[in-house]
Amino acid sequence: MVASVIPNVAPAGRYSIDETCNVLNIHRCTLRRYTYSGKIKCGYRRESGRKFYLGSEIIRFWKAHY
Repeated sequence: MVASVIPNVAPAGRYSIDETCNVLNIHRCTLRRYTYSGKIKCGYRRESGRKFYLGSEIIRFWKAHY
């Protein structure tokens, strides 16, 4: 279940998978499922190719669930 309190994130900030899971209070597998189904969008870092989530996207996703 997604956190009941609005996540405290900067709208322009970039958050790793672990950080995103912590602020939304969900498991990594749940975040992966939401990402692949298109419920939350991620970006990829150019140099490493790792996923990140924008703070504005985290807030948009949270509002869609509450």
